[in-house]
Amino acid sequence: MAVQPVVLITGVGPGTGAAAARRFTAGGYRVAMFARGAARLKELEAELPGSRAFVCDVGDAAAVDAAVTQVTEEMGAPEVLIHNAVGGVSGSESIDGVMGNFLEIEPASLEYNFKVNTMALLHLSRRLAPAMIEAGRGAILVTGNTSALRGKAGFSAFAPTKAAQRVLSESMARHLGPKGVHVSYVVIDAVIDVPWTRRFFAKESDDFFIKPVAIADELWHVAHQDRSAWSFNVEIRPFRESW
Repeated sequence: MAVQPVVLITGVGPGTGAAAARRFTAGGYRVAMFARGAARLKELEAELPGSRAFVCDVGDAAAVDAAVTQVTEEMGAPEVLIHNAVGGVSGSESIDGVMGNFLEIEPASLEYNFKVNTMALLHLSRRLAPAMIEAGRGAILVTGNTSALRGKAGFSAFAPTKAAQRVLSESMARHLGPKGVHVSYVVIDAVIDVPWTRRFFAKESDDFFIKPVAIADELWHVAHQDRSAWSFNVEIRPFRESW
């Protein structure tokens, strides 16, 4: 019996993370799921055969190291990493000192967002890429948004960290691609359809939102592209989105 491959997904919440976990489970993977909230993770673990829940704040380097060690020892080396955790966006919760121009934000907010968005990608990839290189295959996918491409005035604690994340991903792609490891940056230029965004954008129609299952399908596609036609920059948006 063939051994099932492992995918590690960070930021497994009710939207993209959970949808990706379900998609990769359906595709025959065992899923290692990272998030800060234990309750939601346990529900998904009970739902998805072969999955494992790991409570981990990826902004804490020591916690990342401990959790990755546990994954590799208990499940094996992941063939796919999806870094979906995001610092700076917290659903319906308000984050004091995060949104605002550079004169208004709390500098500590930018520092923490950098740890989650960029440093966590570095720590995770440094732990997981060597096994992928040795195997000559693997994929590292990073979910981003338009803040990775532009710095609006009110996003000064967030956009710089996503831009750094994208550039780090590109540097990794240039190094790892010739070694058989695919790195891709997926820009989600949309409002993701989850309960809190539905409440916030209550007047919008269904066409306004991007569906988490559609994002998950694209992540699956990118992770399994033929190596003769790999994508690095991937942008997805609803057909009505102005861009």
